[in-house]
Amino acid sequence: MPPEDRRLSPHTGWTRAHWEAVADRLLDALLPFTRPQGAAVRPPGAPSWSGPDVDGLEGFARAFLLLAVRLAGAEGADPANRTERWALGLAAGTRRGGPEAWPQITDCSQQIVEAASIAVGLHLSRPWLWDRLAPTTQGRLVDWLSPVVGCRTRDNNHVLFQVVVEEFLASLGALDDRTGIEAGLDRADEWYRGDGWYQDGPTRRSDYRDDSDGAVRQGDRTYEAGERFDYYNAWGFHHYTLLWSRMAGPRGVARATVYRQRLHAFLAQYVHLFGADGAPVHHGRSLSYRFACLAPVWLGALEDATPLPPGLTRRLASTTLRHFVRNGAPDERGLLPLGWYGAFRPSAQAYSGPGSPYAASKGFLGLLLPADHPVWTAPEEDLPVERAGHATALPVPGFLVQATREDGLVRLLNHGSHYLTPPPGTRRDDPHYAKLAYSTRTGPEVGAAAGEQRLDNHIALVSPSGQVSRRERIHRVAVTDGYAASWHRPRMDDDELPAACRIDSVSIVIGAREVRIHRVAAPAGYTVREGGYALADQDPLRADTSGTRATVRRGDGLVSAIAGLHGWTGAHVRHGYGSNAFGTHSAVPYCSTAPGVPAVPAVSPGPTTAPLRESIHVSVVLLTANGADPAHEALPPGLSVSVDGLTVRLDLQGRASWLVRPGTPQPVVGGPRVAHPA
Repeated sequence: MPPEDRRLSPHTGWTRAHWEAVADRLLDALLPFTRPQGAAVRPPGAPSWSGPDVDGLEGFARAFLLLAVRLAGAEGADPANRTERWALGLAAGTRRGGPEAWPQITDCSQQIVEAASIAVGLHLSRPWLWDRLAPTTQGRLVDWLSPVVGCRTRDNNHVLFQVVVEEFLASLGALDDRTGIEAGLDRADEWYRGDGWYQDGPTRRSDYRDDSDGAVRQGDRTYEAGERFDYYNAWGFHHYTLLWSRMAGPRGVARATVYRQRLHAFLAQYVHLFGADGAPVHHGRSLSYRFACLAPVWLGALEDATPLPPGLTRRLASTTLRHFVRNGAPDERGLLPLGWYGAFRPSAQAYSGPGSPYAASKGFLGLLLPADHPVWTAPEEDLPVERAGHATALPVPGFLVQATREDGLVRLLNHGSHYLTPPPGTRRDDPHYAKLAYSTRTGPEVGAAAGEQRLDNHIALVSPSGQVSRRERIHRVAVTDGYAASWHRPRMDDDELPAACRIDSVSIVIGAREVRIHRVAAPAGYTVREGGYALADQDPLRADTSGTRATVRRGDGLVSAIAGLHGWTGAHVRHGYGSNAFGTHSAVPYCSTAPGVPAVPAVSPGPTTAPLRESIHVSVVLLTANGADPAHEALPPGLSVSVDGLTVRLDLQGRASWLVRPGTPQPVVGGPRVAHPA
């Protein structure tokens, strides 16, 4: 790595030269895993559901985008002569019948995704690569890309892959009819929800345009698929809409103005999702893309569409890339394995092949800015979490962002986003979406055993037979600064729960602590259980329990704790092994109840179903890097709780008070603020 510059970059020491060095390392490390003619790149790892041939294309296309950005950022300078190898790969991949020929593009295929990376890469590097290709290779590339036109795509962010390929073909004069381009952009616009946030696909069965999502239709029944907000806003929607506008030039001026406004609004909120160490909140799918999450940060500077000053833009980007580099991504071979830091296949999706992590190439778009751009020359600035602690509402996705200056931690309290699709995917319980909370220093428990337990950051009913309920469709009630509320209907695999079962959840932020209040309606004989954050490390974790309090501690001072304040009868810690992306050993503190003890009289959901018991459960959840005294760390000093029926009163030594009645539209009073649930 180049020497650090602490004058220009007082926080990270990193400069543009560090970015170039990491990019070169990533490209060069793939050489031993590249087929002889260069058209397939297959790092070690298990294949995706698309098979090894498509995986080879995926590895090529995503790394090719990095090569193109690097080449364009250097204005064609290539002293290591990397371009020749990739140009040979373009020729070999499009040679029909050749030993490394790429699979042809078909409806809803992974090839559409990879074609987008190739098209964008060819556009960005056009003077130094495309224009120097042999005419026969150019013709074969057009022939290989052209089946994208009119192709069926999955009805989500995939429509934008098709759009950018078609726009590239149009720029070559190989596409005259722009109907498909406009239709794809219109479809993506349907999913825009405000404040810079796109929902990834339609929410209701009746909104799906065709069966490309793989759903089973059930007559005319409307099924709510739910709202999914995640990093696809960053490396999908904003990334491709803004790159499309750059490709379209004058043809895209009107849309580009709108896309810049949306990106500006998004970045004003997005900057809060990064810890002081540069770690992004560990939430959503495709997390193996890692620093691809930086794509919109750079695009904001490229398009003059950012509220972030230049020094903050570079600080955010450099500290995030440096965070991954220092934690083993890339690894000692220079490779990006499927995982978060090191290799961890259980957190990856079945569609991800060994080359999938190289979507991280999107995170290098800053190299397109000239070296004398203010982003590269302005001194680094503090991140929001370093300036002051805060509890910031992101109402559109249903997130409450809890940040603490003392330890640089950021937590995402989730009261709106989930991953639920129409039948037959109605029972999806993805731990990267369904949890009550996520953070920059922890990840959810994953794998078969964790899926059955559903313990960390989860409120669940446990049946007499031991089944654990799922949190599927999350109904947002209110999200304001410091306060959030939602409800869901708990589900079990055998659907034995009455339809009227319901859990209303409220989060109130007090510094580093989150007070959770749950109103639970469930049949007699079911217990209730709630977990805090799962901690993970390479070494076993220390655990302490006392009454209704449980604490887990890591060697570096990171602490996860939960304290049951009302409705709980005990606290425990469950240990795991090989079930967390943050370390081999993991542990979850949690509270539980004894069966059959309602807090309020039973209510009947209807004349033909058994009565439900309603109960109130109050807990305090803490995640901190300060390593506080485990005997008292979960409870805010001076917090008192009283419950009257279904109403909860919290008081913090007279400094603030809250009156909460979960599941009702009554106001919730919190200090000087009054939050009115929708």
